[in-house]
Amino acid sequence: MAAKKKAVDFEQSLQQLEALVTEMEKGELSLEDSLKAFENGIQLTRECQTRLAEAEQKVQLLVEQQGQLTSQPFADDTL
Repeated sequence: MAAKKKAVDFEQSLQQLEALVTEMEKGELSLEDSLKAFENGIQLTRECQTRLAEAEQKVQLLVEQQGQLTSQPFADDTL
């Protein structure tokens, strides 16, 4: 039986992404290292987006209205 990959912690992925961006912004990486860092950054970004989408789905499922669980979209505070 194959072992399941441990779910990546959102905060840990976000910290790694922030550190990666900081390193890239210094401008001291070689082209090859920059490309590797960029690829890693894309992967971390996708992991964070996936975890956020999963959290949003859980919240939507748990919103209770009139004694029944219903799905409601998040209010968009950015507008």
